[in-house]
Amino acid sequence: MKDDLKDKLRELVNQGVRLQIAMHKEQGYLSEGQEEIIKDFKLSFSEGYQAWYSESKELVRQVLPNRLDDFSSLYKSTDKRKGATYENYTVFDYLLNLTRRIGLDTVVSPDAAIPKFTQQLLILKSAYELIDSRLIDLTQVLQADLFDSEIEAARHLNKNGFTRAAGAMAGVVIESHLQQVCRDHNIKITKKNPGINDLAQLLKDSSIIDTPQWRGIQQMADIRNLCDHKKLSEPTKDQITELIDGTAKIIKTVF
Repeated sequence: MKDDLKDKLRELVNQGVRLQIAMHKEQGYLSEGQEEIIKDFKLSFSEGYQAWYSESKELVRQVLPNRLDDFSSLYKSTDKRKGATYENYTVFDYLLNLTRRIGLDTVVSPDAAIPKFTQQLLILKSAYELIDSRLIDLTQVLQADLFDSEIEAARHLNKNGFTRAAGAMAGVVIESHLQQVCRDHNIKITKKNPGINDLAQLLKDSSIIDTPQWRGIQQMADIRNLCDHKKLSEPTKDQITELIDGTAKIIKTVF
């Protein structure tokens, strides 16, 4: 996954450099050597920017979320303004070819967007440079989205009377999440097929979770066991609801 993200970020950075040069060319600022870089680039800045922005924004959101607002505001500011100036001019204004004049004097013209797009490109480059250190956080984000979907699926099964299947699904989510937490904290798992209680004990011994959390996870494991072993008593709908709610809490509070 990391390599795929780095490849995509690298591709978007390279695309951004070509868009930057295309913008320079459109504004008459093409420097020596830049023409060669974009000789095979057939799109104008306006034609290529929107797709670049959409893909880049999503990756900035995932890898560098603290810069997302900065990245977005350089495209189009949400602040009210009385008129466009060089300070508040955005890439969106450039796409509209916005020029503001007072009488015969030009207050601001599209070349004001050049430093704004350059800042966007620098933010994207920062995301590429930080991808290794952000990988764990990103893995957690993507995994959390997947777990949320599985929890909703478990709720649907339980609602329709498939209590064992719903409980088993919730149990898999807890187990997978606790395994990921162990990996994130470099906790060695020696047991070949560890269960929820085994993983919870490892996390408790490493002071990642406290005693109340450990007991809560044990309680969830007990309900999950009712679902996995038919020789035990049939789990009730209320017990499975408790397990699903507990699962949702665990993935949000144990990390």
